[in-house]
Amino acid sequence: MEFLLEINVEEMPLAHVRTALADLSERLRRDLAAARIPCRDLRTFSTTRRLILTAFLAPGQDERDELVTGPPKSAAFAADGTPTKAALGFARSKGVDVSRLQIVTTEKGEYVGVRRTVKGRPAADLLAEAIPSIITSLSFPKMMRWGTGTLRFSRPIRGLLCLLGGAVVPFSLDGLVSGSRTTGHKLHAPDGIEVGSFEDYRAKLRERLVVIDAAERKAAILDRIAGLTGPRAAELYPDPELLDELVNDIESPFVVMGSFPEEFLRLPLEVLSTAMREGQKLFSVVREGKQLPLFLGVADVTGDPKGFIRAGNERVLKARLADARFFWEQDLKAGFQKRAPLLEEVVFQEKLGSYADKAGRLQKIAAYLRGKVGGCAAAKEMNLAAALCKVDLVTDMVREFPSLQGTMGGLYARAEGLPETVARAVAEHYLPVTVDDSSPESPEGAVLSLADKLDSIVGVVGLGIQTTGSSDPFGLRRNAQGVCKIILDRKISLSFSRFVEKAVSAYGDKIKRPKSEIVDQLQEFFAGRLRYLLEREGLRYDLINAALGAGLDDMYGAAQRARALDALKNGPQFEPLILMAKRVNNILSGQTAPAVDPDRFVEKAERELYATFTIIRDNVAPMIAGGDFVQAQKIVFRLHPALNAFFDKVMVMTEEMKLRRNRLALLQAIRKTLLQIADYSQVVVEGEKPAK
Repeated sequence: MEFLLEINVEEMPLAHVRTALADLSERLRRDLAAARIPCRDLRTFSTTRRLILTAFLAPGQDERDELVTGPPKSAAFAADGTPTKAALGFARSKGVDVSRLQIVTTEKGEYVGVRRTVKGRPAADLLAEAIPSIITSLSFPKMMRWGTGTLRFSRPIRGLLCLLGGAVVPFSLDGLVSGSRTTGHKLHAPDGIEVGSFEDYRAKLRERLVVIDAAERKAAILDRIAGLTGPRAAELYPDPELLDELVNDIESPFVVMGSFPEEFLRLPLEVLSTAMREGQKLFSVVREGKQLPLFLGVADVTGDPKGFIRAGNERVLKARLADARFFWEQDLKAGFQKRAPLLEEVVFQEKLGSYADKAGRLQKIAAYLRGKVGGCAAAKEMNLAAALCKVDLVTDMVREFPSLQGTMGGLYARAEGLPETVARAVAEHYLPVTVDDSSPESPEGAVLSLADKLDSIVGVVGLGIQTTGSSDPFGLRRNAQGVCKIILDRKISLSFSRFVEKAVSAYGDKIKRPKSEIVDQLQEFFAGRLRYLLEREGLRYDLINAALGAGLDDMYGAAQRARALDALKNGPQFEPLILMAKRVNNILSGQTAPAVDPDRFVEKAERELYATFTIIRDNVAPMIAGGDFVQAQKIVFRLHPALNAFFDKVMVMTEEMKLRRNRLALLQAIRKTLLQIADYSQVVVEGEKPAK
């Protein structure tokens, strides 16, 4: 049977819509599974005013046999088999004759029981109970109440449509009663609509200027944009975030093109596109990467026959661009480098000083990192970039458009004729902002970004400020994610502990916590961020754990170990080595031993294992040092036959203590070498219970 649910709401933030749709579908799947209602083809649709879910459900639960246990056999029947009052009462309570009772063997002994057929409940009845509960369980970062009701939701709910097989699923929620009606476009077709199925719902909404499929709305917007830009040999300046916002904000998209005076083309493209986007949600139009005096807007209307929308946007945009031009000219006139002393007046953090103090720390951290990242500019240029990277925070342009921080610093540095390496490092040092952003392209930008992000993290952690739950008010997770991403993207091998220590030292006496405490806390914290990135690559959690278990001080090395395990995991030699390594680990649990003494070996198998191991150890050492963990593991695979023979023919835990200690020492040396590649005990093999 076809199921359709629409929650009609006042305009919700896009992030709330996505959260609600994901939670709504997940909770409905869970409740249907618990209720034994098969569900298939579940789909969700949305605008910022509608949460829509459709699926095909079974009409109801299947009948099922149920075994109900009663009193113990000893209490239900006398010694001669006569039913007691306990048996008679149990049978009566279940509506059956005592002769239908049977003996059931359980873990606690023998009991009497009865099998009965339980009729399934209709899906409509179960949905009527589940849907209100699911809706009230949805949670948002900010919630509100309205009217005299008690329901809390992202925005006020104005209607509930719920159908199963074309019939209304009846329920009420905070004074609202479910039905078979919805409404069309809020401006052009706000009247109620009666619907009987999903296709009927979709078609009638389309007639009333509501397109429920976001992919269809996006295609319509892009098609109309292409129709306007194509004849001009132009194209949309890429702004995926704005496009995504508009696709989800508008139910019936109409694209309008407008223009602005060419005198504003003297402004950088980054400034023009930001001034258009922020406030007015307009797109820039470019040809071969250069701004044209045109813009594109998307409105939730059927058309603009009299040009009011175009003219209104042109009027507002002209004023905004005039302001932007004023800021640009004033900032150039004031001078970029000359504004650096103003950072002393901008507080970075109350106990950590000003942004001028931060710039000084970045110079020290960048000087350390410069030698770790290949291809960096001269020390003088790197030092200048670190000193200037935060100066645009005190410019008029960034005060008006904060999203341009970094970008404006790079533009002003170029305008003053500073080296391109300096300008680019300043422009890139905030990247990546999100996990989907690109890392800085220049080595100088990478160095400055790493320094900036770790400085912020160390400052907060050094003060002992704790962040809990999903909130990240100081951007610790975001910055740590950025550090890990840059290290992986640029293949940077460095000592994480030394990196942290340098950042702590740069704070001087502002941080009182011992360096070792901060290093330990941040290693655990960064392990979680690195694990997340590797899981996004599709690596198994146990392989990641094995790689990280071998050490995290070199994060790029840890990632390479995980990737090597993933590359070899399906080979015939992989699992036998894992099982053998686990055996070594189990034998050594709680054991200690001195160094291996080859002269104490008495069995041929242990001498051969030692000889094989030393050759392998010496061969893999340069591979491990060079980060070639795939080849190192392939060499280590060759250890398996000798190790297998050793376990078959040698008693490790012999009564002769000198022999035992020497054999344990041999296994200990083998484990030490294996741990330079991975902690194989963390790898889960078939039939083994996973343990995250």
